[in-house]
Amino acid sequence: MITRSITEIKKALAKKEISAAELTKACLDHIEKTEPALGAFINVYPEQALARAKELDEKGYDESMPLWGIPVSVKDALATKTMKTTAGSKILENFTPPYTAFAVEQLEKAGAVILGKNNMDEFAMGSTCENSAFKAGSNPWNTDCVAGGSSGGSAISVASCQSFASLGTDTGGSIRQPASLCGCVGMKPTYGRVSRYGLLAYASSLDQIGPFTRTVEDNALMLSVISGHDERDSTSSPREKEDFTKLFQNPKMDLKGVVIGLPKEFFESKAMDAEVAKLCAQTIEEAKKLGAEIKEVSMPHLVYSIASYYIIASAEASSNLARYDGIRYGHRTNQPKDLDELYTMSRTEGFGEEVQRRILLGTYVLSAGYYDAYYKKAAQVRRLIREDYEKALKECTFLLAPVSPITAWKKGSVTDPLQMYQMDIFTLSLNLSGLPGLSIPVGMANNMPVGMQLIGSAFDEASLLCAGHSLTTHLGTNNQYKF
Repeated sequence: MITRSITEIKKALAKKEISAAELTKACLDHIEKTEPALGAFINVYPEQALARAKELDEKGYDESMPLWGIPVSVKDALATKTMKTTAGSKILENFTPPYTAFAVEQLEKAGAVILGKNNMDEFAMGSTCENSAFKAGSNPWNTDCVAGGSSGGSAISVASCQSFASLGTDTGGSIRQPASLCGCVGMKPTYGRVSRYGLLAYASSLDQIGPFTRTVEDNALMLSVISGHDERDSTSSPREKEDFTKLFQNPKMDLKGVVIGLPKEFFESKAMDAEVAKLCAQTIEEAKKLGAEIKEVSMPHLVYSIASYYIIASAEASSNLARYDGIRYGHRTNQPKDLDELYTMSRTEGFGEEVQRRILLGTYVLSAGYYDAYYKKAAQVRRLIREDYEKALKECTFLLAPVSPITAWKKGSVTDPLQMYQMDIFTLSLNLSGLPGLSIPVGMANNMPVGMQLIGSAFDEASLLCAGHSLTTHLGTNNQYKF
């Protein structure tokens, strides 16, 4: 049962072939069996989940609740009133928020059963799920390899059938990259599509919440549930809530009339593994067979995206993480000599090495004498990158590009921070532009999953979902999992 898609399992629940409690118990049993090897969760809440499922069963199936009885998980960067929220950090190890994030509220209203909080790189800073303060996540296809990050735990739980879907966050590729490395579907919505209320901020102008699923149709359902205007978030779009599931009532199974842009800067990258490049080329050929017109586009400022991103993201991180001071909430050092030591030791003990590195970098680029040289310049480059995307998308329906230059690598094999930052070469620019991106599995290379991303115009997730469904169905990668 737990290997089915949400769309399929909903029918079984409606027909009472299985109860919400039985389905939840099956997922929890699978988590108990696989979790020691995978490290997908920081905290699991079996009693809460089973109580919620039994409550739903007692009330009876409700078709007005699109996720009735569906077991899901949530990245531990999203606030949950009845569950600890750690952001993968020792500084928040025992923190339980007094409120719940908007996106999680929407899941609960839709009838979902939340199993627990997924593992992640500390404060979403990382590309492997190795920077968690509690344990490293492992790729379900090969547990010696990384799962990607920072939403690694979310991707692991979905790809290994521990949960039917999960919510992650994408600041520089943190949904799309682990989705690609673990072989599932991951959506980074347009900035503002999903409220950030209740998200523990890393870089506020870049962060976006989105869903992980095993099929594109399930992703459309999840996005429909969690999107919508929220007056508590000043960056939340006032657009009317959309029902993306309508796209699948009579789905278009070809790509006729679609113009797909290929950014040459992505495909000419020397960082790309030969097997990954070969699979990407095969996917493009399959898109042609489905009727798509392929067009090469140039985005000359993409070369500056890594530098621009790490300046802007680190600057915002240094500001956002200033609130963790050892006084109001979170970890506090024992018996400090004075106030300075209270601040210094609480943050030194609470934050990991990568978080400290980015706070220091961010503080530096915002300091007097360096603001204009670094932060202001990075913001100007960000505008140019956005214009590159907008120009390319005027000529094309959407863009198609690789997500990661290589397949999942061995844990511990990349120790140089600069080399690790290079792994995000294909994902960072999209967050700087605020546009939507959908990572879909396109096959296997080096015995590991490979994903490609569809990039669209602002608030045009519908085009990406339609094309993604057509491609994954044609390629046979819909509902790909490692059980």
